[in-house]
Amino acid sequence: MRIELLNTPPDAQETRIEEQLRPLRMGDFTGQQRLTDNLKVFISAAKMRGDALDHVLLSGPPGLGKTTLAYIIASEMGSNIKATSGPLLDKAGNLAGLLTGLQKGDVLFIDEIHRMPPAVEEYLYSAMEDFRIDIMLDSGPSARAVQLRIEPFTLVGATTRSGLLTSPLRARFGINSRFDYYPPELIEKIIVRASGILGIGIDTDAAAEIAGRSRGTPRIANRLLRRARDFAQVEGASLITRNIAMKTLDCLEIDEEGFDDMDKKIMETIVNKFNGGPVGIASLAVSVGEEQDTIEEVYEPYLIQAGYLTRTPRGRVATRHAFKRFSTGGTTLQDYPLFNETQDQ
Repeated sequence: MRIELLNTPPDAQETRIEEQLRPLRMGDFTGQQRLTDNLKVFISAAKMRGDALDHVLLSGPPGLGKTTLAYIIASEMGSNIKATSGPLLDKAGNLAGLLTGLQKGDVLFIDEIHRMPPAVEEYLYSAMEDFRIDIMLDSGPSARAVQLRIEPFTLVGATTRSGLLTSPLRARFGINSRFDYYPPELIEKIIVRASGILGIGIDTDAAAEIAGRSRGTPRIANRLLRRARDFAQVEGASLITRNIAMKTLDCLEIDEEGFDDMDKKIMETIVNKFNGGPVGIASLAVSVGEEQDTIEEVYEPYLIQAGYLTRTPRGRVATRHAFKRFSTGGTTLQDYPLFNETQDQ
């Protein structure tokens, strides 16, 4: 399998390590059992027919393995993969160049596909359905359309916000798969596997401690494991023990629920500065000094999943669980007039 990365900067050290930790085959991919079982069937059927796999949409919070699975799909199909991202496809010509360069059965992976410009997205419609693209040459009275045939291919799109996809684009994906957060026991398996690749041992208690604070996200688990490896190497240890893991997590200010400093800042701001909400995302972003998109895509999904935050038409609202943990100054629920039972729903 040949992998071609398009429009990407030179790999940083962390990126190269992440790539080393990624499984290459479906059998090595941990978790998302129903999703992978279905994909195995679809891939096997496509290979039996000699067809390209139907287009695949992978959605879910960041760090759960969407990019990894895209590469595995190409590997299982025995195809080449070209990878890019939605924001980089700012011109229709860029997309046309990619599509015309694909061979039969190749995989085109577009990360953050929801951020692709509408004018470029429209070129995908005919490419996905009829394997052709229509290009307009010249303008005015001399304008003419030229139709280019392209080889049958598989588009794998990844998105953290499937709700931002337009209906015409979403409808053209024959396979729609959503990722869920991982339970701690599966995260623990991922950590043990990754530690072997990194060349350092880890005991069961340490793996469990890191897994429990990884927010159900393999990317976070691998990042915490790499930092624990740093502490172990500085101390001259060949094994990550529970003490080393705890020291790492304490230094990184990761608490027992996996909350980091920004998670706490978001919840403390909603509870104590905005009386529990509702508060608009723009006001919240300014208050905590973080971008709106980052709050919505990185922090909110887990806070909602953990039962600390809800989204309402009027804004973000803290739950009863959040009040009990993040309220300060001896205040109680009765001190927050906007709090009511519907916020727990």
